[in-house]
Amino acid sequence: MMRKLLFALMALAPAALSAQTFDFDLTKPQPVFNEQDGYGYDVQPAPNMKKPTAAPFYFSVRVPDGNYLVRVTMGGVKGGNTTVRAEGRRLMMDQVLTPKKKDVQTVEFVVNKRSTLIEGDKRVKIKDRERGYLAWDDKLTLEFNGPQPAVRTIHIEPAAVPTVYLCGNSTVVDQNYEPWASWGQMITRFFGPQVAISNHAESGLTARTFIGSFRLDKILQTLKKGDYVFVEFGHNDEKEKRPGDGAWYHYQYQLKIFIDQVRSKGAEIVFCTPTQRRAFNDDHKTLKNTHGDFPAAMKQVAERERVPLIDLNQMTKVLFETLGFEDSKRALVHYPKEAYGRELADNTHFNPYGAYEVAKCVVMGMKQLNLPLVQYLRPEWKDYNPAQPDDWRTFQWAPSPMTEATKPDGN
Repeated sequence: MMRKLLFALMALAPAALSAQTFDFDLTKPQPVFNEQDGYGYDVQPAPNMKKPTAAPFYFSVRVPDGNYLVRVTMGGVKGGNTTVRAEGRRLMMDQVLTPKKKDVQTVEFVVNKRSTLIEGDKRVKIKDRERGYLAWDDKLTLEFNGPQPAVRTIHIEPAAVPTVYLCGNSTVVDQNYEPWASWGQMITRFFGPQVAISNHAESGLTARTFIGSFRLDKILQTLKKGDYVFVEFGHNDEKEKRPGDGAWYHYQYQLKIFIDQVRSKGAEIVFCTPTQRRAFNDDHKTLKNTHGDFPAAMKQVAERERVPLIDLNQMTKVLFETLGFEDSKRALVHYPKEAYGRELADNTHFNPYGAYEVAKCVVMGMKQLNLPLVQYLRPEWKDYNPAQPDDWRTFQWAPSPMTEATKPDGN
Protein backbone atom coordinates (compact mmCIF):
# COMPACT_ATOMS: atom_id res chain seq x y z
CA MET A 1 0.00 0.00 0.00
CA MET A 2 2.80 2.42 0.89
CA ARG A 3 4.63 1.50 -2.34
CA LYS A 4 1.47 2.24 -4.34
CA LEU A 5 1.10 5.56 -2.52
CA LEU A 6 4.70 6.47 -3.33
CA PHE A 7 4.20 5.79 -7.06
CA ALA A 8 0.99 7.80 -7.07
CA LEU A 9 2.72 10.73 -5.37
CA MET A 10 5.64 10.61 -7.79
CA ALA A 11 3.25 10.75 -10.72
CA LEU A 12 0.92 13.45 -9.41
CA ALA A 13 3.32 15.53 -7.32
CA PRO A 14 6.78 15.32 -8.93
CA ALA A 15 8.42 17.23 -6.08
CA ALA A 16 7.56 14.51 -3.55
CA LEU A 17 10.83 13.04 -2.29
CA SER A 18 9.71 9.90 -0.47
CA ALA A 19 6.73 8.28 1.19
CA GLN A 20 7.25 10.54 4.20
CA THR A 21 8.74 13.67 2.64
CA PHE A 22 6.52 15.87 0.51
CA ASP A 23 6.53 19.15 -1.39
CA PHE A 24 3.32 20.71 -2.67
CA ASP A 25 2.95 23.77 -4.89
CA LEU A 26 -0.46 25.24 -4.11
CA THR A 27 -0.15 27.74 -6.95
CA LYS A 28 -0.83 24.70 -9.16
CA PRO A 29 -3.94 22.48 -9.12
CA GLN A 30 -4.03 19.88 -6.35
CA PRO A 31 -6.58 17.09 -5.86
CA VAL A 32 -9.24 16.80 -3.22
CA PHE A 33 -8.01 14.30 -0.63
CA ASN A 34 -8.71 10.71 -1.63
CA GLU A 35 -7.36 7.35 -0.54
CA GLN A 36 -5.52 6.67 -3.79
CA ASP A 37 -3.51 9.91 -3.84
CA GLY A 38 -3.11 10.13 -0.07
CA TYR A 39 -3.03 13.94 -0.09
CA GLY A 40 -5.08 16.95 -1.13
CA TYR A 41 -7.61 19.55 -0.06
CA ASP A 42 -9.75 18.28 2.79
CA VAL A 43 -12.67 19.08 5.13
CA GLN A 44 -13.79 22.17 3.16
CA PRO A 45 -14.18 22.69 -0.61
CA ALA A 46 -10.93 23.29 -2.51
CA PRO A 47 -10.02 27.00 -2.69
CA ASN A 48 -9.31 29.08 -5.75
CA MET A 49 -5.68 29.98 -5.12
CA LYS A 50 -5.70 32.52 -7.96
CA LYS A 51 -8.40 34.53 -6.19
CA PRO A 52 -7.89 34.01 -2.44
CA THR A 53 -10.70 35.00 -0.09
CA ALA A 54 -11.24 34.97 3.65
CA ALA A 55 -12.57 31.40 3.46
CA PRO A 56 -10.40 28.93 5.41
CA PHE A 57 -9.19 25.76 3.72
CA TYR A 58 -7.53 22.51 4.74
CA PHE A 59 -4.81 20.36 3.22
CA SER A 60 -4.12 16.81 4.39
CA VAL A 61 -1.36 14.25 3.79
CA ARG A 62 -1.49 10.62 4.89
CA VAL A 63 1.60 9.88 6.99
CA PRO A 64 2.59 7.39 9.72
CA ASP A 65 2.54 8.45 13.37
CA GLY A 66 5.41 10.74 14.29
CA ASN A 67 6.74 14.28 14.36
CA TYR A 68 6.92 16.25 11.13
CA LEU A 69 8.66 19.46 10.25
CA VAL A 70 6.31 21.63 8.19
CA ARG A 71 7.62 24.55 6.14
CA VAL A 72 5.00 26.84 4.62
CA THR A 73 5.77 29.66 2.19
CA MET A 74 3.12 32.38 2.06
CA GLY A 75 2.58 35.41 -0.15
CA GLY A 76 2.15 36.25 -3.80
CA VAL A 77 -1.25 37.84 -3.17
CA LYS A 78 -1.81 41.46 -2.20
CA GLY A 79 -3.16 41.76 1.32
CA GLY A 80 -2.20 38.28 2.49
CA ASN A 81 -2.88 37.57 6.18
CA THR A 82 -2.58 33.91 7.13
CA THR A 83 -3.12 31.91 10.29
CA VAL A 84 -1.92 28.32 10.33
CA ARG A 85 -3.35 25.62 12.56
CA ALA A 86 -2.77 21.86 12.55
CA GLU A 87 -4.81 18.77 13.33
CA GLY A 88 -7.42 19.70 15.97
CA ARG A 89 -7.08 23.49 15.76
CA ARG A 90 -3.56 23.60 17.22
CA LEU A 91 -2.33 27.13 16.69
CA MET A 92 1.04 27.04 14.92
CA MET A 93 1.41 30.56 13.48
CA ASP A 94 -0.97 33.51 13.44
CA GLN A 95 -1.32 36.67 11.36
CA VAL A 96 1.55 36.05 8.96
CA LEU A 97 1.40 39.25 6.92
CA THR A 98 2.31 39.50 3.24
CA PRO A 99 0.67 42.86 2.42
CA LYS A 100 2.21 43.32 -1.03
CA LYS A 101 2.06 40.88 -3.92
CA LYS A 102 5.85 40.58 -3.96
CA ASP A 103 6.03 39.84 -0.22
CA VAL A 104 6.91 36.28 0.74
CA GLN A 105 7.28 34.76 4.22
CA THR A 106 8.34 31.25 5.18
CA VAL A 107 7.48 29.72 8.56
CA GLU A 108 8.51 26.43 10.15
CA PHE A 109 6.95 24.38 12.91
CA VAL A 110 6.66 20.75 13.98
CA VAL A 111 3.37 18.86 14.02
CA ASN A 112 2.87 15.64 15.97
CA LYS A 113 0.59 13.23 14.14
CA ARG A 114 -0.88 10.21 15.90
CA SER A 115 -3.49 7.51 15.49
CA THR A 116 -5.18 5.26 18.04
CA LEU A 117 -2.90 2.30 17.22
CA ILE A 118 -0.49 1.28 19.99
CA GLU A 119 0.76 -2.13 18.86
CA GLY A 120 -0.82 -5.27 17.44
CA ASP A 121 -4.55 -5.03 18.08
CA LYS A 122 -4.15 -2.68 21.04
CA ARG A 123 -5.58 0.79 20.51
CA VAL A 124 -6.42 3.84 22.57
CA LYS A 125 -10.03 3.63 23.80
CA ILE A 126 -11.31 6.88 22.39
CA LYS A 127 -14.80 8.19 23.10
CA ASP A 128 -17.52 8.30 20.48
CA ARG A 129 -17.22 12.08 20.34
CA GLU A 130 -13.52 11.72 19.41
CA ARG A 131 -14.11 9.55 16.36
CA GLY A 132 -14.45 12.57 14.12
CA TYR A 133 -11.46 14.40 15.56
CA LEU A 134 -8.73 15.35 13.13
CA ALA A 135 -6.20 14.52 15.84
CA TRP A 136 -6.90 10.75 15.78
CA ASP A 137 -7.00 9.92 12.06
CA ASP A 138 -4.27 8.71 9.68
CA LYS A 139 -3.60 12.14 8.16
CA LEU A 140 -1.59 15.22 9.00
CA THR A 141 -4.05 18.05 8.41
CA LEU A 142 -3.21 21.75 8.09
CA GLU A 143 -5.80 24.51 8.42
CA PHE A 144 -5.12 27.81 6.66
CA ASN A 145 -7.28 30.62 7.96
CA GLY A 146 -7.30 34.37 8.49
CA PRO A 147 -8.53 37.49 6.69
CA GLN A 148 -6.86 36.35 3.45
CA PRO A 149 -4.85 33.12 3.61
CA ALA A 150 -2.16 33.18 0.93
CA VAL A 151 -0.27 29.89 0.72
CA ARG A 152 2.27 29.10 -2.00
CA THR A 153 4.07 25.93 -0.98
CA ILE A 154 4.04 23.27 1.74
CA HIS A 155 7.04 21.08 2.63
CA ILE A 156 6.68 18.16 5.07
CA GLU A 157 9.45 15.88 6.36
CA PRO A 158 10.04 13.69 9.44
CA ALA A 159 11.52 15.52 12.42
CA ALA A 160 13.71 13.97 15.13
CA VAL A 161 13.05 16.41 17.96
CA PRO A 162 12.15 16.21 21.67
CA THR A 163 8.44 15.71 22.31
CA VAL A 164 6.29 17.29 25.00
CA TYR A 165 3.32 15.02 25.79
CA LEU A 166 0.24 16.55 27.41
CA CYS A 167 -2.08 14.59 29.71
CA GLY A 168 -5.29 16.06 31.05
CA ASN A 169 -8.94 16.87 30.54
CA SER A 170 -11.08 19.47 28.72
CA THR A 171 -8.89 22.36 29.86
CA VAL A 172 -5.92 20.76 28.06
CA VAL A 173 -7.35 18.84 25.07
CA ASP A 174 -7.21 19.94 21.44
CA GLN A 175 -10.84 21.05 21.27
CA ASN A 176 -11.99 20.16 17.77
CA TYR A 177 -14.82 22.69 17.55
CA GLU A 178 -15.42 26.41 17.99
CA PRO A 179 -15.92 28.17 20.36
CA TRP A 180 -14.24 25.75 22.78
CA ALA A 181 -10.47 25.88 23.29
CA SER A 182 -7.73 24.81 25.69
CA TRP A 183 -4.23 25.79 26.63
CA GLY A 184 -2.84 22.60 25.07
CA GLN A 185 -3.77 23.68 21.56
CA MET A 186 -2.47 27.24 22.04
CA ILE A 187 0.92 26.55 23.60
CA THR A 188 2.14 25.22 20.24
CA ARG A 189 2.22 28.82 18.99
CA PHE A 190 5.05 29.82 21.30
CA PHE A 191 7.56 27.09 20.43
CA GLY A 192 9.82 26.84 17.40
CA PRO A 193 10.53 23.81 15.20
CA GLN A 194 13.07 22.35 17.65
CA VAL A 195 10.32 20.64 19.70
CA ALA A 196 7.01 18.83 19.13
CA ILE A 197 3.90 18.93 21.31
CA SER A 198 1.70 15.84 21.40
CA ASN A 199 -1.63 16.44 23.14
CA HIS A 200 -3.28 13.26 24.44
CA ALA A 201 -5.78 14.95 26.76
CA GLU A 202 -9.53 14.48 26.41
CA SER A 203 -12.60 16.09 27.92
CA GLY A 204 -14.08 14.45 31.00
CA LEU A 205 -11.06 12.32 31.87
CA THR A 206 -9.59 11.72 35.29
CA ALA A 207 -6.09 10.49 35.99
CA ARG A 208 -7.57 6.99 36.38
CA THR A 209 -9.63 7.01 33.16
CA PHE A 210 -6.73 8.49 31.20
CA ILE A 211 -4.63 5.49 32.21
CA GLY A 212 -7.55 3.07 31.79
CA SER A 213 -8.17 4.15 28.19
CA PHE A 214 -4.53 3.30 27.32
CA ARG A 215 -3.56 6.91 26.64
CA LEU A 216 -0.54 6.65 28.88
CA ASP A 217 0.38 3.40 27.12
CA LYS A 218 0.23 5.25 23.79
CA ILE A 219 2.65 7.87 25.14
CA LEU A 220 5.00 5.24 26.59
CA GLN A 221 5.22 3.57 23.19
CA THR A 222 7.37 6.44 21.85
CA LEU A 223 8.49 8.23 25.03
CA LYS A 224 12.27 8.58 25.32
CA LYS A 225 14.99 10.40 27.20
CA GLY A 226 14.82 14.13 26.49
CA ASP A 227 11.01 14.11 26.25
CA TYR A 228 8.59 15.65 28.74
CA VAL A 229 5.17 14.65 30.05
CA PHE A 230 2.93 17.38 31.49
CA VAL A 231 0.07 16.21 33.72
CA GLU A 232 -3.00 18.27 34.72
CA PHE A 233 -5.94 16.54 36.40
CA GLY A 234 -8.39 17.42 39.16
CA HIS A 235 -11.59 18.81 37.64
CA ASN A 236 -13.17 15.40 37.14
CA ASP A 237 -11.18 13.39 39.70
CA GLU A 238 -12.92 15.30 42.48
CA LYS A 239 -16.25 13.80 41.33
CA GLU A 240 -15.16 10.16 41.60
CA LYS A 241 -16.96 8.53 44.53
CA ARG A 242 -15.80 4.92 44.64
CA PRO A 243 -14.23 3.49 47.83
CA GLY A 244 -10.80 4.99 48.34
CA ASP A 245 -11.42 7.88 45.96
CA GLY A 246 -10.45 11.39 46.96
CA ALA A 247 -7.51 13.74 46.89
CA TRP A 248 -5.29 12.09 49.49
CA TYR A 249 -5.36 8.48 48.41
CA HIS A 250 -6.58 7.46 44.97
CA TYR A 251 -5.69 10.71 43.17
CA GLN A 252 -2.18 10.66 44.62
CA TYR A 253 -1.87 6.97 43.78
CA GLN A 254 -2.67 7.65 40.10
CA LEU A 255 -0.20 10.55 39.98
CA LYS A 256 2.50 8.22 41.28
CA ILE A 257 1.81 5.84 38.38
CA PHE A 258 2.48 8.69 35.94
CA ILE A 259 5.74 9.50 37.71
CA ASP A 260 7.03 5.95 37.79
CA GLN A 261 6.08 5.12 34.20
CA VAL A 262 7.50 8.33 32.74
CA ARG A 263 10.76 8.06 34.67
CA SER A 264 11.12 4.41 33.63
CA LYS A 265 11.62 5.74 30.09
CA GLY A 266 14.21 8.30 31.17
CA ALA A 267 11.84 11.19 30.41
CA GLU A 268 10.90 14.19 32.58
CA ILE A 269 7.52 14.76 34.22
CA VAL A 270 5.91 18.09 35.17
CA PHE A 271 2.70 18.59 37.16
CA CYS A 272 0.17 21.39 36.60
CA THR A 273 -2.44 22.06 39.27
CA PRO A 274 -6.01 22.29 37.87
CA THR A 275 -7.16 25.57 36.37
CA GLN A 276 -9.74 27.55 38.28
CA ARG A 277 -13.43 27.63 37.53
CA ARG A 278 -15.06 31.03 37.21
CA ALA A 279 -16.80 30.76 40.59
CA PHE A 280 -16.80 34.11 42.35
CA ASN A 281 -17.70 34.67 45.98
CA ASP A 282 -20.63 36.94 46.83
CA ASP A 283 -18.30 39.93 46.75
CA HIS A 284 -17.84 39.36 42.98
CA LYS A 285 -14.14 40.06 43.50
CA THR A 286 -12.54 36.86 44.76
CA LEU A 287 -12.83 33.24 43.61
CA LYS A 288 -14.13 30.29 45.57
CA ASN A 289 -12.00 27.18 45.89
CA THR A 290 -13.97 24.59 43.90
CA HIS A 291 -11.20 21.98 43.79
CA GLY A 292 -11.07 21.12 47.47
CA ASP A 293 -7.86 19.37 48.50
CA PHE A 294 -6.81 18.32 44.99
CA PRO A 295 -4.32 21.12 44.28
CA ALA A 296 -2.71 20.59 47.69
CA ALA A 297 -2.61 16.82 47.15
CA MET A 298 -0.81 17.27 43.84
CA LYS A 299 1.66 19.67 45.43
CA GLN A 300 2.38 17.14 48.19
CA VAL A 301 3.16 14.39 45.68
CA ALA A 302 5.31 16.80 43.66
CA GLU A 303 7.32 17.77 46.72
CA ARG A 304 7.74 14.19 47.92
CA GLU A 305 8.74 12.87 44.50
CA ARG A 306 10.67 15.97 43.41
CA VAL A 307 8.44 16.65 40.44
CA PRO A 308 8.54 20.20 38.98
CA LEU A 309 5.14 21.83 39.44
CA ILE A 310 3.38 24.73 37.69
CA ASP A 311 0.68 26.20 39.91
CA LEU A 312 -1.98 26.88 37.27
CA ASN A 313 -4.59 26.94 40.01
CA GLN A 314 -3.01 30.04 41.52
CA MET A 315 -2.16 31.65 38.17
CA THR A 316 -5.70 31.34 36.82
CA LYS A 317 -7.06 32.67 40.12
CA VAL A 318 -5.00 35.81 39.54
CA LEU A 319 -6.12 35.92 35.90
CA PHE A 320 -9.85 35.68 36.64
CA GLU A 321 -9.75 38.08 39.57
CA THR A 322 -7.78 40.59 37.52
CA LEU A 323 -10.27 40.39 34.65
CA GLY A 324 -13.10 40.79 37.15
CA PHE A 325 -16.57 39.34 37.48
CA GLU A 326 -17.84 40.48 34.07
CA ASP A 327 -14.74 40.52 31.87
CA SER A 328 -13.70 37.04 33.06
CA LYS A 329 -16.64 35.76 30.99
CA ARG A 330 -14.63 36.87 27.96
CA ALA A 331 -12.10 34.10 28.71
CA LEU A 332 -14.72 31.37 28.84
CA VAL A 333 -17.52 30.06 26.65
CA HIS A 334 -20.10 32.77 27.33
CA TYR A 335 -22.00 33.67 24.16
CA PRO A 336 -25.55 34.87 23.36
CA LYS A 337 -28.05 32.62 21.62
CA GLU A 338 -27.57 34.25 18.24
CA ALA A 339 -23.88 33.27 18.13
CA TYR A 340 -24.24 29.47 18.25
CA GLY A 341 -27.98 28.76 18.18
CA ARG A 342 -28.27 28.55 21.96
CA GLU A 343 -27.06 30.61 24.90
CA LEU A 344 -23.74 29.37 26.22
CA ALA A 345 -22.67 30.18 29.77
CA ASP A 346 -19.86 27.82 30.78
CA ASN A 347 -17.64 28.74 33.71
CA THR A 348 -15.09 25.93 33.22
CA HIS A 349 -14.23 25.71 29.53
CA PHE A 350 -12.10 28.33 27.84
CA ASN A 351 -12.69 30.10 24.57
CA PRO A 352 -9.70 30.91 22.31
CA TYR A 353 -8.79 34.09 24.19
CA GLY A 354 -8.88 32.39 27.59
CA ALA A 355 -6.97 29.35 26.33
CA TYR A 356 -4.30 31.64 24.86
CA GLU A 357 -3.85 33.41 28.20
CA VAL A 358 -3.62 30.15 30.16
CA ALA A 359 -1.07 28.80 27.67
CA LYS A 360 1.05 31.84 28.45
CA CYS A 361 0.73 30.98 32.15
CA VAL A 362 2.08 27.50 31.43
CA VAL A 363 5.04 28.92 29.52
CA MET A 364 5.81 31.29 32.39
CA GLY A 365 5.65 28.32 34.73
CA MET A 366 8.27 26.60 32.58
CA LYS A 367 10.46 29.67 32.78
CA GLN A 368 10.09 29.92 36.55
CA LEU A 369 11.18 26.27 36.81
CA ASN A 370 14.12 26.92 34.46
CA LEU A 371 13.10 23.97 32.29
CA PRO A 372 15.45 23.43 29.34
CA LEU A 373 12.37 23.56 27.12
CA VAL A 374 12.33 27.35 27.24
CA GLN A 375 15.36 27.45 24.92
CA TYR A 376 12.93 26.49 22.14
CA LEU A 377 10.61 29.47 22.62
CA ARG A 378 10.20 31.58 19.51
CA PRO A 379 12.14 34.87 19.41
CA GLU A 380 8.90 36.90 19.49
CA TRP A 381 7.85 35.42 22.86
CA LYS A 382 7.28 38.09 25.50
CA ASP A 383 7.09 37.28 29.20
CA TYR A 384 3.60 37.27 30.67
CA ASN A 385 1.97 38.21 33.96
CA PRO A 386 -1.59 36.96 34.66
CA ALA A 387 -2.09 40.10 36.76
CA GLN A 388 -1.64 42.04 33.50
CA PRO A 389 -3.50 39.94 30.93
CA ASP A 390 -3.80 40.78 27.26
CA ASP A 391 -6.82 42.92 26.39
CA TRP A 392 -9.62 40.66 25.18
CA ARG A 393 -10.86 43.52 23.00
CA THR A 394 -7.74 43.40 20.84
CA PHE A 395 -7.35 39.61 20.74
CA GLN A 396 -7.73 38.33 17.18
CA TRP A 397 -8.88 34.84 16.27
CA ALA A 398 -9.98 33.54 12.87
CA PRO A 399 -12.73 31.01 13.74
CA SER A 400 -12.55 27.56 12.23
CA PRO A 401 -15.61 26.51 10.21
CA MET A 402 -16.29 23.55 12.51
CA THR A 403 -18.56 24.57 15.40
CA GLU A 404 -20.51 22.78 18.09
CA ALA A 405 -22.75 24.18 20.81
CA THR A 406 -22.68 21.00 22.92
CA LYS A 407 -20.54 21.38 26.03
CA PRO A 408 -17.50 19.09 26.22
CA ASP A 409 -17.54 16.29 28.78
CA GLY A 410 -16.55 17.24 32.30
CA ASN A 411 -16.90 20.42 34.29
